Amino acid sequence: MTRGETVNGSAPAPAGPDGVGGADGVGGLGGLGGSTAGPPAADGSARGYAARRTLPLAVEAVRQLRRRRTMVMFGLLLALPWVLVVAFELGAGSGRRGAATRVSDLATEGGLNFAAFALSVSASFLLAVAVALFCGDTVAGEANWSSLRYLLAAPVPRDRLLRQKLIVAMGYSTAAVVCLPAMALLAGTLAFGWHDVRVPGTGETVAAADVLPRFGVVVGYVLVSQLVVAALAFLLSVSTDSPLGAVGGAVGLVIVSTILQAVEALGALREFLPTFWSTAWMDALAPQPDYGGMVKGVAVSVSYSLVLVAFAFRRFRRKDVVS
Repeated sequence: MTRGETVNGSAPAPAGPDGVGGADGVGGLGGLGGSTAGPPAADGSARGYAARRTLPLAVEAVRQLRRRRTMVMFGLLLALPWVLVVAFELGAGSGRRGAATRVSDLATEGGLNFAAFALSVSASFLLAVAVALFCGDTVAGEANWSSLRYLLAAPVPRDRLLRQKLIVAMGYSTAAVVCLPAMALLAGTLAFGWHDVRVPGTGETVAAADVLPRFGVVVGYVLVSQLVVAALAFLLSVSTDSPLGAVGGAVGLVIVSTILQAVEALGALREFLPTFWSTAWMDALAPQPDYGGMVKGVAVSVSYSLVLVAFAFRRFRRKDVVS
């Protein structure tokens, strides 16, 4: 049986992970879309076929949005700030006020303080899990549902398949990183008001209007710091048929790096760990912001992620896809 017969003949693609059958896996990709009868094109491809039209971003985005794990993760991220508000309200009067200058002690000082607290407690693990989930499940999930080979048989070029999936995965990862602090800012403002920011550690006060633009920079930095997690999850996703293994491997990197970060005997070598600069964004909220640590963190994160993504493309080009 030829490749065309596999796609358009009597062997339809199985239902994908979003519950859609062969129409989504093949016909909905925009590359073939109907009969390929007739003489081939000058380059030998089926007439009417165009690689640039296969697997449009909109199709892939909708397919990923319909996944249950996407709904659950965004529901958790949007609900967490309100859970924290309730926790602070229930514990009102038992916290230490006045001279206390920890991030948690200042969370109820205003919306921006609360958003900074929510980001500090979620960036190191919860957001890492979200990013690993979106990037680790994108290819391995297709292989696990035995629909990856049908995507390639459409045919979707391998590089284009990876590029489209990576773009969509990073889009959802960006939305995850942005939606949590945005919702925390809204919840904190409604619950505790809009006040000037008290800086953790010193207790100094900075005007909220001055901190708000910097907070946008902070959110962008947190996203960049998660690129290593995204890239490793993506590499593992093209290397295994198990989405859980890809997600777990990326999260494991965060855990191991955090443990090694506490080993002072490593000295300056710790600065090359992916998580060493993860909290450098707090310096941006100081009365005199310092972006030196953030610049180093961006350099480390981007360097690692570019290497890992390059390995992912190289691995997938040579991989024998049988699932």
